[in-house]
Amino acid sequence: MINDLRDTFNAQYRSEGYRTLLEDLDARAGTKIEFRVAETPVFLPLAMLEEMAEAGVELTRRLLRWPEYLASARRSIPTEFLVAGQSGDPDSDHPNFLTADFALVEDVTGALVPRLVEIQAFPSVYAYQAMLNEAYREAFGLAESLGVFLGGLDTESFWALFRRTVLGRHAAENVVLTEVDPQHQKTLPDFLLTSRRLGIEVVDIATLVPIGNKLHYRNRSGELIPIHRIYNRAIVDEIVARKVKLPFDLTAAWNVEWAGHPNWYFLISKFAVPWLSMAGESVVPPAAFLDDFLGGDGFARLEAAGVKLPYAKDPGAVYDDLLLKPLFSFAGKGIQFGPSRAELEAIPEAERGNYLVQQRMHFVPTIRTPHGLTQAEIRILYMWPDGGELVPALSLVRLGRGKMMGVDHNRNQEWVGASAAFWR
Repeated sequence: MINDLRDTFNAQYRSEGYRTLLEDLDARAGTKIEFRVAETPVFLPLAMLEEMAEAGVELTRRLLRWPEYLASARRSIPTEFLVAGQSGDPDSDHPNFLTADFALVEDVTGALVPRLVEIQAFPSVYAYQAMLNEAYREAFGLAESLGVFLGGLDTESFWALFRRTVLGRHAAENVVLTEVDPQHQKTLPDFLLTSRRLGIEVVDIATLVPIGNKLHYRNRSGELIPIHRIYNRAIVDEIVARKVKLPFDLTAAWNVEWAGHPNWYFLISKFAVPWLSMAGESVVPPAAFLDDFLGGDGFARLEAAGVKLPYAKDPGAVYDDLLLKPLFSFAGKGIQFGPSRAELEAIPEAERGNYLVQQRMHFVPTIRTPHGLTQAEIRILYMWPDGGELVPALSLVRLGRGKMMGVDHNRNQEWVGASAAFWR
């Protein structure tokens, strides 16, 4: 979107540079990158990135200062996944990691503005994204003067903040990155980079060993090592979907710290979107819980907010201007475009509180490529160390030309996929 940088990149682009990029990424990660990487980064005004970053900070602070919201969100956590050990210490009772995804849409004046797609208090691919930025710069000879970090960070301070947020005050030997079957996750490159950079082990959460009130892992020599802090990358959705049987009670009061306490996955999530929408946050598109939409005032509120809705009681109505989303899912699973009234009503009443309907945002294609204008979804990655401040650290970009922006949904196209943002 910085036109001269886009023109220069497109004019100088060579497929050899892209092949070099992919080879370099595999070499740096120490494993094959299994998702599609875009041929191009994007070039965005710093002011736009900072606007998104600040919006995520403000939305998060609003939620954390909102007792009614937090109480309701806590009640939404399934009992079998309500994890003990969430601190009441005001210096640490906050998520260590946060992501906020934004679409670029046109407002009523035709101006390009960011709108929240989703906010989630869960880690993302911090180490991989920092590496991807370096690889783009090297493969395509991008100027050192082009920035990538946010929040006043540079390369050195980014890694220092990441180390502080993950390790806390503990030795690396006693901190582990846990995931479900990490060696077969598409995010394995990020795990390996994190492990090398911080000196921590990557461990399958299903192999942790409980002894007394402590959790342990086996190091590469087979020794049992006590765990003092867990950098948690395992999400409930996958534990449930894979029917993983953990060798310990996740909800028990273990003597361990969490870098990214599992409860935050629920407390700041899609569950927050209808609340923020009802509170009048302009960056948040109109949304309502499905039970409120079908049986409360949700329909009227969305209609009053400008969402185009056919007659409420028409069983054949199709809501082309809406998305139906399950509250807790991952990588776009379960999102339905343009649901019909009949499909919404087919969801059992007892389950409707686990879904939301949200105005569908029409991404404005803004990135000029040899295959036409392409859409960008921008994710801001935040870190919040214990006793520190919430810092927007880096951005991640997804490029796509379809309904869904995730890399899994743009496989058979070119100049789409996982990307990065550079600013001048």
